[in-house]
Amino acid sequence: MLHRIEVSQLGPQGKEVGEAITACVHCGFCLPACPTYVALGEEMDSPRGRIFLMKDVLEGGLPLDEALPYVDRCLGCLGCVTACPSGVAYGALITSFRGHAEQRRRRSLTDRFFRQMVLQTLPYPARFRAAARLGKIGQLLRPVLPQRLRNMLELLPPRLPAADPLPERIAARGKTRARVALLAGCAQQVLAPEINRATVEVLSANGVEVAVPPGQGCCGALAAHTGALPEAIAAARRNVRAFRGEFDALVTNAAGCGSGMHEYPLWLKGLAEHDEAAELSAKVVDVCVFLDRLGLTPPPPLRKPLKAAYHDACHLAHGQGVTAEPRRVLRSIPNLELLEPVDGHLCCGSAGTYNLEHPATARELGRQKAANLRATGADMVVTGNIGCLMQIRTHLGDGGPPSLPVKHTVELLAEAYRGAT
Repeated sequence: MLHRIEVSQLGPQGKEVGEAITACVHCGFCLPACPTYVALGEEMDSPRGRIFLMKDVLEGGLPLDEALPYVDRCLGCLGCVTACPSGVAYGALITSFRGHAEQRRRRSLTDRFFRQMVLQTLPYPARFRAAARLGKIGQLLRPVLPQRLRNMLELLPPRLPAADPLPERIAARGKTRARVALLAGCAQQVLAPEINRATVEVLSANGVEVAVPPGQGCCGALAAHTGALPEAIAAARRNVRAFRGEFDALVTNAAGCGSGMHEYPLWLKGLAEHDEAAELSAKVVDVCVFLDRLGLTPPPPLRKPLKAAYHDACHLAHGQGVTAEPRRVLRSIPNLELLEPVDGHLCCGSAGTYNLEHPATARELGRQKAANLRATGADMVVTGNIGCLMQIRTHLGDGGPPSLPVKHTVELLAEAYRGAT
């Protein structure tokens, strides 16, 4: 049991951290569900091992710097949460501990530079677009660039799509069945704006009016899950203000964003906006869950039979407990056969900025995921998260063009409604 004084080091989140640590009975069910344990085979690279380390640090028995390499290697995929029979809230634990550690750790000047480059670029679409364009030029200089910068450049797509901002309101087609707000996201607007377009198209086709509040911004998950809690809190506060109003749900189409917004009450605990954040968080729902609950208008049959392998995004399956609804939505498309890959529960290695910070492990996980998806014999891969989509697309191509198309669930659904597939 952690002493009160030690738990209080983590501020308002201390209670959740203490409960998570003491709930762990060290049974080991989390081990085969943890991608880093599976890949590296080291006890300290498992959830159980990391809980031991975090507990020792908070009790003063272990220097923070000795625990950080193992804590840093955690993907935050939350596969352990699904596997845990004791209900350990590992997500709250790892997020809070990383925020605690970030204020106390010693980073090199290079680390600080690259960290700020990511935190001050990716969550801002205009900045990210400008940086990505510069990156395309920078690829010509790759041989002389630092390795970490080369890693970043490798993740850029061959071509950036044109900017395609959404209007503030999209009317429902036919009778209005619901009114929702949509989180537009940040990096997704630059890398794949077609996902948002497909989302509003499908919602509108199902009688849903969509609002896209102009004051919204990044959900804050990228910052929170790398220990930058002040930045995450600022993002949450901004969205709490932006999404005030009457709507039936706040729809997300990126698993990481939806999972992050569900954490708003944890991030803002003890702050004036906590109660309002809790109310907003309760309205956050993935687009497939919303459509499933609403009752999806069946799309017309596909022009020809199609086999699609479905990849469970970690922060949808493990972070939000959503697995059945996307499959039901996809199976509503006539002429579509849904296939399941081996080890579908394991992370693809994207995990926010993980593939920037731990490229070797991320690459190994990505290659294995791509191999398992290819082995299904599918014609296409479908998933519900932009990070997974980019990671899988990269490793299906092994440096060249993807061997299978990779689409977001709502993209395939929109194509079905259009009769384009």
